[in-house]
Amino acid sequence: MIHYLTTATTTDEEHRNASVAVLPVGSCEQHGPYLPLITDTLVACALTSQIAETYPVLALPPVTITCSHEHSGWPGTVSISARTLYDLIDDIYASVTRPGAPSALVVVNAHGGNDVLRNIVQEHSAAGHLAGLYPARQDWDDARRAAGLESTGHEDMHAGEMETSILLHACPEVVRDGYQQADWTADDRRDLPSVGMRGYTESGIIGRPSLGSAVKGKAALDALVAGFARMLTMPSARDARPQAPRRH
Repeated sequence: MIHYLTTATTTDEEHRNASVAVLPVGSCEQHGPYLPLITDTLVACALTSQIAETYPVLALPPVTITCSHEHSGWPGTVSISARTLYDLIDDIYASVTRPGAPSALVVVNAHGGNDVLRNIVQEHSAAGHLAGLYPARQDWDDARRAAGLESTGHEDMHAGEMETSILLHACPEVVRDGYQQADWTADDRRDLPSVGMRGYTESGIIGRPSLGSAVKGKAALDALVAGFARMLTMPSARDARPQAPRRH
């Protein structure tokens, strides 16, 4: 498996002198019978790793267990409360923005159920340090178009074309056979917060994983990395110097 955790030393980070820290946030939840419980964490780490290869940022280790209560009907899913996740990100924010540390924190979130992250960003934005939450829904939509995905973001809710494609590119060894015949559609999900995923799918899948490919996954990640550039120039990251992608 690709090594996504940073192996930088404190000396490396002293020389980098990054003004922005990037925190990947995933989950530990069911992704059907063919993608691992850590799918969201792998996606967040793959994106963060590529961001760190492109921009001079401090890549933090991931938050791996978050708010997955809507998936509690399946074995292996583990959650923490929204309050706990809030406190965890709040503590990381305080550490990252202390004197002598990077002045901004960007949360790279790969789990749609972590709604509280939006509240954290909103509440801290007045402080002028927390750069933001990435990717936004529009960023995912841009990546879909750039990668030529056939399903829409609404249709492709969970363990579908996007996630399968990214894992087929980034770590294909974790993708088990069977995704080619696992498509499931549930477009009307208005009561999902109340009934959970079990109310709309028996397999845990809502999307079209059969359309996934490594080529699409690479193109989607490349588009998301390119879109990250704006996070370094947002007004809320006032102390974060705008950076151009590094040349290799």
